[in-house]
Amino acid sequence: MADASQAFTDMFRKMGEQLKVPSFDTAKIIEHHQKNLEAMTRSWQAMAGGATAVASKQREIFETAVKDITEMAKDFKPTGSPQEILAKQTEFAKKAMEAAIANTRDIAELVQKSGAEAVTIIHGRMKESYEEIKSALEKK
Repeated sequence: MADASQAFTDMFRKMGEQLKVPSFDTAKIIEHHQKNLEAMTRSWQAMAGGATAVASKQREIFETAVKDITEMAKDFKPTGSPQEILAKQTEFAKKAMEAAIANTRDIAELVQKSGAEAVTIIHGRMKESYEEIKSALEKK
């Protein structure tokens, strides 16, 4: 099998020589693609870390909500005038809404941060790649 693959490689090398195709450094190409794969891996890890942080935050939000509702149910004794009861319910609804807004903001920030980190990694690799290609062309 090694003979067949060598013959195949030789055939392409000879064809390249006949067509006067400039030679290229396969080791450099492999190294270039390895760096690309490493950047993609780091980017995916950043996104996975962000997803983990979002899941943790959502769990925290759920636990806090259950605790708050349990406490409210224990403390809620509909006594007093209808206006007083409505005021207590309104206060609870206000606190719940404020918590929901704050939690939504926190989750959005986590998602934005992990997305920005992933994009920064890819952007950095693109710049490096451009510089590698540019320097390789300048040498010739």
